Amino acid sequence: MSRTNEATLDAPFGVVGTPLQDWQASRALRRVPVVSIDELIPPGTRLVVVAPHPDDEILACGGLLAAMAGRAADVHLMSVTDGDASHPGSQQWPVARLRAQRRVESECAMARLGLDLARLSWQRLALPDARVAEHEAALAQAISAQLHPGDYVLATWRHDGHGDHEAVGRAAAQAAQQQGATLLEVPVWAWHWAHPEDPRLPWGQACKLVLSDDQLERKRDAIRAHTSQLHEDPSTGAPPVLDRSTLERLLQPFELVFARVTPT
Repeated sequence: MSRTNEATLDAPFGVVGTPLQDWQASRALRRVPVVSIDELIPPGTRLVVVAPHPDDEILACGGLLAAMAGRAADVHLMSVTDGDASHPGSQQWPVARLRAQRRVESECAMARLGLDLARLSWQRLALPDARVAEHEAALAQAISAQLHPGDYVLATWRHDGHGDHEAVGRAAAQAAQQQGATLLEVPVWAWHWAHPEDPRLPWGQACKLVLSDDQLERKRDAIRAHTSQLHEDPSTGAPPVLDRSTLERLLQPFELVFARVTPT
């Protein structure tokens, strides 16, 4: 995740946003059907996860990935940027140091989910952080080159409220359509700016993957690996990128996915 490159947010980054308790009281959210991991990603199919920044695969679908731990060979991860724009102007985190740190954090986080890094297919595109939209056509081609008919491609939602997230979502949608893959979209920043009955969210395409206690704890532990994002920057005075309110919303006991998946 990154604070930079706002797109359509109703509330600016740094503002608390919609409280967790409001989401917990959401009637629309309660009506969303529950799917199992095998309904969402059927056995024998491949999951391609496209993450804008090095922590988005955890924030968006860390529980899902923990559920796929026994199927690591069926997972292909695409890290779109190195996340090196998350601390602009920082003396503590100059770009080169931050780039290296975020890679280490990301690898540690995936291991904490239970995924065998030796078996995990992982592609790093190193597109410029906060400028993914400028390279959207190339990104769509890169995703398309990795997809096969019948694959499931998971990306951040096309209307998530962050420019990089939205560009990734659009590129993934284009690639999925070209290759006959199934598109899954996950909100990340929308939990911040949307309201609990928000008609802008595609509730009719939404489903919930309920996480076990172990999967949720693995996701929580994986987030802890992203130390550069969890603390304020003393050199600039910037607050943590992942503050308490943000984490509360992203650590609910389920993950919301926008997909055309029908529960059995």
